[in-house]
Amino acid sequence: MRAVSSKLHGLLMQQLRGTSQLNCNASLRPLSSSAQEAFKRAPEELSDHNYESLQVTSAQKHVLHVQLNRPEKRNAMNKAFWREMVECFQKISEDSDCRAVVISGAGKMFTSGIDVVDMAHLLQTPGDDAARMAWHLRDLISKFQKTFTVIEKCPKPVIAAIHGGCIGGGVDLITACDIRYCAQDAFFQVKEVDLGLAADVGTLQRLPKVIGNQSLVNELTFTARKMMADEALDSGLVSRVFPDKDNMLDAAFALAAEISSKSPVAVQGSKINLVYSRDHTVDESLDYMASWNMSMLQTQDIIKSVQAVMEKKDTKSVTFSKL
Repeated sequence: MRAVSSKLHGLLMQQLRGTSQLNCNASLRPLSSSAQEAFKRAPEELSDHNYESLQVTSAQKHVLHVQLNRPEKRNAMNKAFWREMVECFQKISEDSDCRAVVISGAGKMFTSGIDVVDMAHLLQTPGDDAARMAWHLRDLISKFQKTFTVIEKCPKPVIAAIHGGCIGGGVDLITACDIRYCAQDAFFQVKEVDLGLAADVGTLQRLPKVIGNQSLVNELTFTARKMMADEALDSGLVSRVFPDKDNMLDAAFALAAEISSKSPVAVQGSKINLVYSRDHTVDESLDYMASWNMSMLQTQDIIKSVQAVMEKKDTKSVTFSKL
């Protein structure tokens, strides 16, 4: 079948209109039972993801779990972390089996931020020429920025599941993610001013766009005060708060299962266009979207989805090809 018939097109439009009406209550709608059950399978460690600072497992079909894995150091970000996150998400971006990712922290907190002791030697610039020292530092900062930009550029939706402290570099990390859940014990802290520097790997650029409140961003940045879970929810930094870590992870994996049941063409195309539209005008974004969908609308995923609707089947029963 090479084209959508007029009948299929009409059904598709009805389905899309119905979806738009449901979206306003999406936060109140329970996830499907199949999605809720899927994440309960035993995680499987992946041989092609061997890291010092991270643990990557297959939580279920199409869903990967990336865990910050230095619990004895409160998941502080050491020199291995900055390199391994880039390698990890570059592999995930190219992994056709992966359709959603959950990031969490092992142990008692999400992350305490940069490992100052481990990283101190990297800040020691060679020589005494100011220009050369500045050149070295700029290159170093750019590499650190890529550690979180790679999450944002990964076409797979990334869900941050935060418990305990999310400090300094942790805020840089989660603001590069697509969805943020947290436990009631979570707190968030833009800590850099207490160390005598301005945050330089993403928080100052992404946090204002995430919460849409410049006054609050300025307050958090200038004071380094803690933002607790309820305030994070009210401000829009997180979309849901859970009683504890276990409940939060259950919900995060259930959400990932729900996302992974959708067409990867639709989901990944949506993420790419959402990120693009954040940084461009409406007209530019609409033009980009038109160019994007002039090819993506030719996918067989649309045919499969509309046929399922015609046959009164659950669209989650549709098997979509890898992307």
